[in-house]
Amino acid sequence: MATIAIIPARGGSKGVPRKNVRLLADKPLIAHSILDAQEATSVDFVYVSTDDEEIATVSANYGAAIIERPPELANDTASSESALIHALQQLEHQGINPELLVFLQCTSPIRTGLDIDEAIAKLKAEKADSLLSVSPSHRFLWQEVNGIAQSINYDYRCRPRRQDMNPQYMENGSIYLFKPWLLRETGNRLGGKIALYVMSEMAAMEIDSVYDFEMINFLMSQDENFSH
Repeated sequence: MATIAIIPARGGSKGVPRKNVRLLADKPLIAHSILDAQEATSVDFVYVSTDDEEIATVSANYGAAIIERPPELANDTASSESALIHALQQLEHQGINPELLVFLQCTSPIRTGLDIDEAIAKLKAEKADSLLSVSPSHRFLWQEVNGIAQSINYDYRCRPRRQDMNPQYMENGSIYLFKPWLLRETGNRLGGKIALYVMSEMAAMEIDSVYDFEMINFLMSQDENFSH
């Protein structure tokens, strides 16, 4: 009963063209997620799900096994869950029945193999069915409903000090863990008993634009914790 990491990486990208093979801290972006998974002692196998030949070649060169993703699951409207379900089905067709799936997003590369190991340990310790990584948030949030501004996570009429607020977290997209039955039965990466793995505020940085890419490139180049 293996723990398997799945890294979806499609070829199309509008915000940052060819971002998955673009160099970040001297390595292709996708390589960081592959190496993180390989560094995690709790992960047995690493797979990349892709529709793109270049991504497949780069990923294989870094030691990942490849799952060929159909074009209809790699367009702009396809969900990550659809790629994960397809990947799980392909594994099961090969007679591989994982105990736990680790979903890593290339666009949230500020993590280490140790983070993955600690997240897996927490899921098991809490006897959870799924887990997501989060970063602390101290923001005062607002929304506008029918033209009326409303405070969401605090009462503006009695503004608290940030240190007095209950801890709040934002999903950072870096690590998701879930049991295969959950994905099969619900079509969702999260469900059942959900655990949180708290990471740094820096881990909340995601690559959605060229600016994000350059900012994270600088940060990772300066921090030896992210050198593989």
